Amino acid sequence: MDNIWLVSLTIFLPTLVAIGLSFVPKGANEWVRLITLATTVVTFGLVIGCVMMPFDLDAQGIQNAFAVKWIPSFDIDYYLGIDGISLPLVVLTGFVCIVAMIASWSIKKNVKAYCMLFLILETGMLGVFMALDFFLFYVFWEVMLLPMYFLIGIWGGPRKEYAAIKFFLYTLFGSVLMLIAILMLYFASDLNVLQDQGIDLASLNIRDEVAVNVAGQLDLPVDQRTPTHTFNITALAVMGQQTDLFSTQEYWFGWSLQHWAFVLLLIGFLIKVPSVPVHTWLPDAHVEAPTPISMILAGVLLKMGGYGIIRICYPICPHAGYDFSTFVCTLGVVSMVYGAFAALAQKDFKRMVAYSSVSHMGYVVLGLGVWSATAGTMFDQQSWNMGIKGAMFQMIGHGVSSAGMFFMVGVVYDRVHHRNLNEFGGLYGKMPLYTALAMIVFFAGLGLPGLCGFIGEVFVVLSVWKYSITLAVISASVVILTAGYILWAIQRVYLGAEYKGPHEEALTPITVRELTVAVPLVVFAVYFGVNPNSVLKYMDATIDHQVQTLADWTRTTKMAELQAEADADDDAATEQVSDESGTSESSTTQDLIEASAAVATPSTEDVVVKSSYTQMAQAAVQ
Repeated sequence: MDNIWLVSLTIFLPTLVAIGLSFVPKGANEWVRLITLATTVVTFGLVIGCVMMPFDLDAQGIQNAFAVKWIPSFDIDYYLGIDGISLPLVVLTGFVCIVAMIASWSIKKNVKAYCMLFLILETGMLGVFMALDFFLFYVFWEVMLLPMYFLIGIWGGPRKEYAAIKFFLYTLFGSVLMLIAILMLYFASDLNVLQDQGIDLASLNIRDEVAVNVAGQLDLPVDQRTPTHTFNITALAVMGQQTDLFSTQEYWFGWSLQHWAFVLLLIGFLIKVPSVPVHTWLPDAHVEAPTPISMILAGVLLKMGGYGIIRICYPICPHAGYDFSTFVCTLGVVSMVYGAFAALAQKDFKRMVAYSSVSHMGYVVLGLGVWSATAGTMFDQQSWNMGIKGAMFQMIGHGVSSAGMFFMVGVVYDRVHHRNLNEFGGLYGKMPLYTALAMIVFFAGLGLPGLCGFIGEVFVVLSVWKYSITLAVISASVVILTAGYILWAIQRVYLGAEYKGPHEEALTPITVRELTVAVPLVVFAVYFGVNPNSVLKYMDATIDHQVQTLADWTRTTKMAELQAEADADDDAATEQVSDESGTSESSTTQDLIEASAAVATPSTEDVVVKSSYTQMAQAAVQ
């Protein structure tokens, strides 16, 4: 019971404080900021103390898990838990919220409303990474949407309304597709099937009363049982891999329910990543959002898309994951290349960093899409394992480096109120400490060895080699483009003889508050690059288990299905050849008989000719 309250407090403490802030008198802006900052610090402390410290590095499954009935009529549970996939992202969320709140001291308008929305946003993000009931996951996903809409639309730049509406509509469209997929999977699920296969429902954190109801139908004939549907994500994953509940019935284009659910979920998550071609909301949202919200948007929100793919798409819909792996990998590579070229073309400093996020998150999509455990590679799961861990590490590394890059852009924007790359220059001479920190952060985004951006990118590129050499070569070549736009930006902004833009007198050295944000980001960018095992050790057991499970599924279930399809195609081809041969023979015989019948017989000579034709026809028949 203590676990329920501690984990719940970790998620909902920010919202409780946000409610309390509504009673703070108007004008106490400094107190509101301090209370909000203290809340983010305490929440991060709860994440470390209640979630990270008791985490068992060797455990493969869900830890700190509990399921309490919430809407029992539809078996919707308040089901939370943590594992090696979600833990690093939960810790990243807590950390980014702290530094983003410190950066929020520059917010002067409607401070109380801003802080309340900020805290509600933190609850939504933490809930998404810890919810294991599909319905609850969707609720937290939607909770996160509204605060971000208002944070962009009220405190953003000149085109803030346009950017906020575009962000809202794109995300809402993805949410609708996700909801359709959730309903498809829910009404196709049946816990009775798992019970028949001897799977322990308690191991899937199914509530005891639900398990008792399922066990009560065990003695009934199959056609008399009432299906027991579930939103339990772990149970749905077992159904997708060990039953045919999601793969028997075919719909449009011959796709099964599993294929359609995968596509709908993938689109929803790719919008959040974002990936080409559903990425266009991101540059506008980043450019118009205030600096701290851009830090959260790039550092945490984009990671929800990658988390959804690895947590939901592949475990629940493995058939579709295998069949669409080339499509997913190609999308990842296209996003990498397009984002890099688009960043090269930008003149707005912040928009350049936004397009760099499109490119860097393409590595995540590519790493998650690599399904290298196939018959052609002798079911080599090492490369696949490396790809998923590389994608996970890329999300953590990019969360640090992208938040740092957006903050560094915000530091100079707050001073000179423009982001035109061609009007910068010479900042090193005016702001040397700031420039040194900014260069480290930008080099981390570049993927320089020894910094946090290197490990994930290299792991992903190495993992792709056995899957597709072409995709591996292209993805490796993107590093050159990344170096191009990062180094060119550094040259135009920080180097050079003099500053060429307005408000030169405002280019003062970095402040203590700004250092409080920049230094931790730089420290972690270096620390994760030098000691990547500090992150990888938390995800090793969980990802190893997931890859092993899906590789075994590929070796047994998927290969058997593909072999059956191949045998059916061979039988159909053989039957077609046989039919065509019989038809051809009959046609030839009929032609000969008709030719013999067409010969007239008025004379003895004609009779002889006719007789010879008839003998030929009979011989052909024989």
